[in-house]
Amino acid sequence: MIVSAGKLSLLCFLASCFNLAVFFLPLFNSHMFELVYENIYYFLFAYFIGTHLIWRLLLKNFLYEVGMRACFLGAIFSWGIFTAVLAPDSYTVFGWYMCVLSFFHYSEFLAISVTNPTTLTIDSYILDHSLDYKIAAATSWVEFFIERWFVPDLKTYRWIAAIGLFLCVGGEILRKLAMYTAGRNFTHTVRSEKGPDQTLVITGLYSLVRHPSYVGWFYWAVGTQITLLNPLCTVAYALASWKFFNDRITIEEITLLNFFGYDYMDYQKRVPTGLPLIKGYLLEE
Repeated sequence: MIVSAGKLSLLCFLASCFNLAVFFLPLFNSHMFELVYENIYYFLFAYFIGTHLIWRLLLKNFLYEVGMRACFLGAIFSWGIFTAVLAPDSYTVFGWYMCVLSFFHYSEFLAISVTNPTTLTIDSYILDHSLDYKIAAATSWVEFFIERWFVPDLKTYRWIAAIGLFLCVGGEILRKLAMYTAGRNFTHTVRSEKGPDQTLVITGLYSLVRHPSYVGWFYWAVGTQITLLNPLCTVAYALASWKFFNDRITIEEITLLNFFGYDYMDYQKRVPTGLPLIKGYLLEE
């Protein structure tokens, strides 16, 4: 059952997509669209200011924060579709990227609102994940636009970008299925104490790999850079993501060994982590 904050976020996300679609559809094949597209930053600024004022009047505190973030992500998703369809060919893949990026962050909040609502916070959007995450995202945008400026043809190999899009969609689905399977055992942060209802999940996806949510996120992250046709960031993201998840899995498995002892040790012997060259934290018996 989805909680009220999740329902509100879904309403705001879809409403934002719908509002922009209604605005732009009449402009298709019209000289007005070019004018709007050239001034998109001013339009988006005006749209967010207007949306901000409306939701500020209707919502308060936590629900306001939920609604505004969902509206923002819905607008980015919608604009990604229009960019992919209507912008010059060298921008098409950036439109795809906008869609997968905005949907990933929105779906994280929605998934938690369904699977583990007691842990639901504004941070569940993971928009403010870490400084390193923000730097990595900004770096990928810089690479895209520099390469697009100097070598625009590089950004038109859609068949390569489609491989990245496939990784993004597959990684997204895998992560959300893992979150659903884990249910209330899934959290965005590593628990320091075992909850009274926490159990060791070893069924479904967890019978195949120990960390399916991290596997999904890893391939999603690398897929975003293949989608953008960013050769430098594809390598950098793969290495940085590998290190991040290697460190994260080590910390998490130390915690899980403390929680579940020999049961988790036996599980480690039977099931791999799912990520290349990452074995996790293994204890000698």
